Amino acid sequence: MSGGEAPASFRARWAALKNLPPFIAMVWRASPALTLAMVALRLARAVMPVAMLWVGKLIIDEVVRLLALEARPDGLTGWWQSGLAEQLAWLIAIELVLALASDILGRLVTYADALLQEKLVISLSIRLMDHAAELDLASFEDAGFQDRLDRARRQTMGRIPLVNQIMQQLQDGVTVISFGAGLVVYNAWLVVLLLVALIPTLIGQMHFNAELYEMNWRRAPERRERDYLRMIGATSDSAKEVKIFGLNRFLRDRYLELAERFYAENRAINRRQLVAMAVLTGIGTLCYYGAYLWIIGRTLTGTLSLGDLTFLSGSFLRLRGLIEGLLASFSGMAAQALYLDDLYRFFDERPGIASLPDARPVPNPILTGITFEDVGFRYPEAGRWAVRHLSFHLRAGETVALVGENGAGKTTIVKLLARLYEPTEGRILLDGRDLREYDVDQLRAAIGVIFQDFVRYAMSASDNIAAGRIEARADRARVVTAAERALADRVIAKLPAGYDQMVGKRFARGMELSGGEWQKLAIARAYMREAQVLILDEPTAALDARAEFEVFQRFKELSAGRTAVLISHRFSSVRMADRIIVLEDGRVQDEGTHETLVAREGRYRELFELQAQGYR
Repeated sequence: MSGGEAPASFRARWAALKNLPPFIAMVWRASPALTLAMVALRLARAVMPVAMLWVGKLIIDEVVRLLALEARPDGLTGWWQSGLAEQLAWLIAIELVLALASDILGRLVTYADALLQEKLVISLSIRLMDHAAELDLASFEDAGFQDRLDRARRQTMGRIPLVNQIMQQLQDGVTVISFGAGLVVYNAWLVVLLLVALIPTLIGQMHFNAELYEMNWRRAPERRERDYLRMIGATSDSAKEVKIFGLNRFLRDRYLELAERFYAENRAINRRQLVAMAVLTGIGTLCYYGAYLWIIGRTLTGTLSLGDLTFLSGSFLRLRGLIEGLLASFSGMAAQALYLDDLYRFFDERPGIASLPDARPVPNPILTGITFEDVGFRYPEAGRWAVRHLSFHLRAGETVALVGENGAGKTTIVKLLARLYEPTEGRILLDGRDLREYDVDQLRAAIGVIFQDFVRYAMSASDNIAAGRIEARADRARVVTAAERALADRVIAKLPAGYDQMVGKRFARGMELSGGEWQKLAIARAYMREAQVLILDEPTAALDARAEFEVFQRFKELSAGRTAVLISHRFSSVRMADRIIVLEDGRVQDEGTHETLVAREGRYRELFELQAQGYR
């Protein structure tokens, strides 16, 4: 099936079984030892039912033979002393051993299956996280990709029962072959009759499973919206606004509207399935009793013994249940295989931004700086350019402020600089060479960025800071120094457990911080990085003017000798930069020092005076 289309034909649904071999390979990679153990245990357990039924047949035939003796001993003691019941005793002992072994094998299978499924969850989750980390930022900002990611994330847990299904299929398949061989010895038509009765059930089950999959695939965007509404309708992040604006009824009604659509379509499919499967199962039941009557008739005519009757009726009954379960399980596996497409499509995603095979190391230190040459960039599927014909030079060791109204392109410049996006036009140079020539990981390691929408990690205060250079997480002295530089040490001093305090309310014993306190932890994250280029992209929006000035003044002092970029709407903060670049409609409108820009007519002075009026 192609990447963006739901399977539409029966052939496509059947073709989805091709997903099972790579899934089995994933199970093997998760734990080869447990996989081998599961196969061995299942195979051993597979032959137990037919072995026990055959021994049961022998026991019945032996009892009938002993009862037919003219001279029979009196009482159990007499039978034992005569030696006539010795073979019967051995058969009973064998059946007991088989029963105990089957019980033990069943428990071992359950134990190994639980461990193997857990291993697979871990393996798939790690692979999904690693693969997601390789993909471009543009992917995560695309709604279609979000749908694919959501479906893939569900598969890391939702397809775990498929492991048990495949193993059970293997076990039941061997058991069916064993019973089938026994039936063929008596009459091969019995097996044919079973298959004829059950194959229509298989086809019907596969059809309805595929129909349910198509519905779920088609409704993935609506399901995400439904889950989103359920989340914001009952979460601490949105509780204040939901209460203040009285949004509960709106959110509830919208959720109910989407949920009812799912329910109505699901109910319609299940109704059709109920009627169709009832008819097909009834046909199978009639075929079973036809075969059962043949077995009884052959026994009454003396062609079959009482033991044969027991074995054949038991085998036929077990076979019917096994084959029915096998076909239903196979149909279920076909449905599960359809969903595996979602997982494989996600793993087939490839990043557009990657290091060249002969990528250059990032210079350390940066000597001449960073140059934007006639750079243009337009976000995917956006009608307007975010930046166009953008040219400026950021000198090494210089502190530059980017100012401009919302939508002027400030954050886009930062994303392009960190190669989170590639320019649509033009190029960006680092020490005279195109950014594309450098190793991507080294480039990002050389840049410390804190965005306005920084992440609030539900972790310890220490880990929130250490996220800036996570490999140095154990270096507490470095974490403390970063906190002091960002003035976050004052925040941490008020926490009961200090640096080890869990912050955020997501988990037990977590302590919520104010917006300004969170921002100081995020700024400390940038200092933790000790990068050659430091960028603060409006991360101080929740701070008052005095606190922001203090943070930026410290930023100016601590970034001495480093290339630094700061973005802020407050002119009292950006005036401390060595140079200010004024952006308008994605281009450089003006540049210079604060004094130079205020002294002449232009956009900067206009914006400065507008802001100054608000403080008068």
